[in-house]
Amino acid sequence: MMPTIAIGDIEIYWESHGRGKPLLLISGVSGGTWTWEESISAWSPHFRVLVFDNMGAGRSSMPDRPYEIAEMADHAAAVLDAAKEERAFVVGLSMGGMIAQELTLSHPGRISGLVLGCTHCGGSERISPAPEVIQRFADNEGLSPEGIIDKNLTLLVTPAFLNRDSDSLKRYRERQLNAPLQPDYALQRQLEAIRSFDVCDRLGSIQTSTLILTADFDQLVPAENGRLLAKRITGAELKLFTNTGHLIYLERARTFHQTVMGFFKALT
Repeated sequence: MMPTIAIGDIEIYWESHGRGKPLLLISGVSGGTWTWEESISAWSPHFRVLVFDNMGAGRSSMPDRPYEIAEMADHAAAVLDAAKEERAFVVGLSMGGMIAQELTLSHPGRISGLVLGCTHCGGSERISPAPEVIQRFADNEGLSPEGIIDKNLTLLVTPAFLNRDSDSLKRYRERQLNAPLQPDYALQRQLEAIRSFDVCDRLGSIQTSTLILTADFDQLVPAENGRLLAKRITGAELKLFTNTGHLIYLERARTFHQTVMGFFKALT
């Protein structure tokens, strides 16, 4: 039986892989533990990798009520508590990067190092995608699970990567198909949480060593958002992935895994 944490009326599903210094991975919209399969393989020989399903996805609770990024950050902190880890390295991608920012701001003593990938700080400062991109991403009406995956991939990776139909892309599709289906209301609740998120004016208080990853072909979170984060977080490093879409961990897996591991190893 895999572990779950009860936080009020919410249950959060989580997993632990490997041994060593703890590394907490936080998923984006609709994602969960399955998102990180290849990252777990890459990092678990070096770290204790902790993964979980956000509220509204996977095997965690999916209440039909407003979600807040701050609440989801508290869930992430609860995973550390359940794992009996006081501090951890943290990687957050997309919405997971927003959760990671709030986690670092609300629980600063628990973060040993921070990687933010393809994310933004919210509010009026963020650079939004084209309206048709958000509309297409959010509209799954009438689509089969396979149709949803294929539709989203046109927004998440470059056409060149999609056309190669690599083994890694086939494994991604298979993982998505085998994952618990996210109800449409839960997707909309997660998207609402993103729209109400705003920590831009608080980022100057982050003292944690931070690496920001951005991609020049990111249709969902334009790369300029990463540059804005780097300006706001004192001492943050910024790395741009060229010819790469939103899913940097999929499209540039080797470079992504090496970059993140190198950053954290340098902090130990």
